[in-house]
Amino acid sequence: MKLRFEVLPGRGALVIMALLCLVTMIPGTARADNPIVQTIYTADPAPLVHNGRVYLYTGHDEDGSTYFTMKEWRVWSSADMVNWTDHGSPMNVATFSWASADAWAGQAVYRNGKFYWYVPVKDRASGQMAIGVGVSNSPTGPFTDAIGRPLVRNGEIDPTVFIDDSGQAYLYWGNPNLWYVRLNPDMISYSGSPTQIPLTTAGFGTRTGNTSRPTLYEEGPWVYKRNGLYYNVFAAKCCSEFIGYSTAPGPTGPWTYRGTVMPTQGSSFTNHPGIIDFNGGSYFFYHNGALPGGGGFTRSVAVEKFSYNADGTIPTINMTTTGAPQVGTLNPYVRQEAETIAGESGVETQPSSEGGMNVGWIENGDHIKVKGVAFGSGATSFTARVASATSGGRIELHLDGVNGTLVGTCTAPGTGGWQTWTTVTCPVNGATGTHDLYFKYTGGSGNLFNVNWWQFTGGTAAGGNLLTNGDMESGTTGWGASGGALSSVTGGGGAAQGPALARTSIPR
Repeated sequence: MKLRFEVLPGRGALVIMALLCLVTMIPGTARADNPIVQTIYTADPAPLVHNGRVYLYTGHDEDGSTYFTMKEWRVWSSADMVNWTDHGSPMNVATFSWASADAWAGQAVYRNGKFYWYVPVKDRASGQMAIGVGVSNSPTGPFTDAIGRPLVRNGEIDPTVFIDDSGQAYLYWGNPNLWYVRLNPDMISYSGSPTQIPLTTAGFGTRTGNTSRPTLYEEGPWVYKRNGLYYNVFAAKCCSEFIGYSTAPGPTGPWTYRGTVMPTQGSSFTNHPGIIDFNGGSYFFYHNGALPGGGGFTRSVAVEKFSYNADGTIPTINMTTTGAPQVGTLNPYVRQEAETIAGESGVETQPSSEGGMNVGWIENGDHIKVKGVAFGSGATSFTARVASATSGGRIELHLDGVNGTLVGTCTAPGTGGWQTWTTVTCPVNGATGTHDLYFKYTGGSGNLFNVNWWQFTGGTAAGGNLLTNGDMESGTTGWGASGGALSSVTGGGGAAQGPALARTSIPR
């Protein structure tokens, strides 16, 4: 979400104060499970539940930003709410030929067998912010411009889409106002004209100290329906923002302000809500500045689990470093993408020549945490797909801590290129039951190797976080089983990636 500094009287001093706080902030060093994405800065979460997974659509704050410098959108997914798979960037500003900048806060929805991603971008012709629509057959893209022009343009931002039980879809957006249109069944056109929702103090709370903005509504609406009641959760007041909400008997109102969802917290002067129900629980997504180097322009997406009060009201939710609990366990006996991560230190991800993403820029002492891995009766071997343009290094397998019980060590050899892939296997001893799994990477100086995927053999486990999207890495495509181990049936090589590209890392 973006704040309209230039057009809102009286906000300039507040923004300057926020920026002064940001530039004097000392980066932290701890890496907890929350924020849930730790390899890059992310903002403006928009979760979508589809086929038993949560797909999370976010913006990407560029490293070192001193404004809302955002060039692309990113997608992540999880089956257990703690181990998140990085699907890279399936859409960016260049997807829209008519746009010039500002890949800001949007939302994706599923309808008619397609995924529609509504996003604000700067219209090159007018210089105004406009709402574009990306479309894809897959939740992870790639997305293309659905109509080749803005769907709607009035200089305002932060689109959200809600499909009512009747099948009528609504697009809401706005800062400093709040608008809606009724989308047609094709999801890329609308009937009538944009309608402004009255921002009354009864509907959206009372703001003090700013006569031009009498209500608390600021931006970032998230509209949904639960038990016959319509909810509008939004970023409130500036600066710094908190999350408030209103309810209504219908999708267009009249709205009644209900109070605070999340107080002002978290080292970012903006916040942005997203709420879903998944696997019997309710989840609240937001962003903060909790990662090292984080702040108002380098934000990070996080999540909390919550329960509605008996009367349907939303309780006050505070930011935590623990985040949501795991839903089930992760199955290590199916192929898991290396970029499925609960926590990490030092690594990043990048596009892989074999499809999807891989983990790269690995240096001595870096690690990845995968949470709640169900080894069952016990693993006997570990296999990984690796590549290295140097002499490689080692993957140490530890339980319940980066220096916890060592159950195996695999050598990743030099392969002649960062995208020249080979498969390595090593024995495992002592991996039984359910544990957090730590991949600790060791070796010489500089970048060591890349990892594309991994898999254990020897035991059985229930549940799992298997990615099953045929348009990306699926856990089966391109691979064949041979004697219980995986063998490549695809070519290696590929373009030089990994450390050959500029590293844009979050501080260690």
